[in-house]
Amino acid sequence: MNELFLSELKSVDKDLLQKLILLEEYVFSDSAAGSVNDDASLDSLETIINQCIAVICEIEAPLERAESLLNELYFQHLFIDRYQTRWPTSAYKVAEALKQRAMSPIIKAALVKEIISACGFEIDLVFIPNKIMLRLCCDEQYAIIFDAVTGESLDWSELDIRLDELEGDPSLHDLAAIKDQVALVEHLTALKNTLIHEQTFDKALMCVDVLLSLTPDDPLQRRDRGFLLHQLDCFKVAVDDYRYFVEQCPKDPAAKILKIQLEKIDVGNTVLH
Repeated sequence: MNELFLSELKSVDKDLLQKLILLEEYVFSDSAAGSVNDDASLDSLETIINQCIAVICEIEAPLERAESLLNELYFQHLFIDRYQTRWPTSAYKVAEALKQRAMSPIIKAALVKEIISACGFEIDLVFIPNKIMLRLCCDEQYAIIFDAVTGESLDWSELDIRLDELEGDPSLHDLAAIKDQVALVEHLTALKNTLIHEQTFDKALMCVDVLLSLTPDDPLQRRDRGFLLHQLDCFKVAVDDYRYFVEQCPKDPAAKILKIQLEKIDVGNTVLH
């Protein structure tokens, strides 16, 4: 793993969108489409920002300005969408996803954050049980929490219900902004799963390598790395990851199956029965 790449990925001087572009460059660097960090390819982002600013510039009330901005972005600029069972690979490429208006959740959250920040609002990513959402601060008293993909906001009763699902003391659920690393892990995990589904195992393995750099020795990522190495005929290395997963997660149903397989493995003949 390139140490310079990792240091940039963890840098506090880069925002989430810049880090997602770095990941895109890393995973898809050999793409026939050319450079994925072509500044010209994101010209439309600047156009969207300028048009959004023009729409809200004469609105004084913060809440009305925020609502007008979201309406402009999601309806006039066609950001409104619905969740998919599996996003295509193109949805994980920033410029291409923006152009097609088919963006994976974290890509879209980062782009929306970039646009709304440029329009003068404070906005961050927060975790509402089962989903990462965006919090747009209208002023010191009011904020809008909404789904980046659909643009739908949560009212206070819905928010309370979601927060009740969190463990621990309810008084400590202050919805602190999540760190970029949390969003990157979410993004990489989804991209990895898409690449595995498409049987693009070499690129999926690159995702796992980055994930393990961000979350060292995560047993689930070790399991997936083992699977990918197995698919790429690196059996001996795969066995080490499989064994680690079995040891760390003995009650996992997949671990029980792998344990049986490992007992029959013949590393010398590189065969996993």
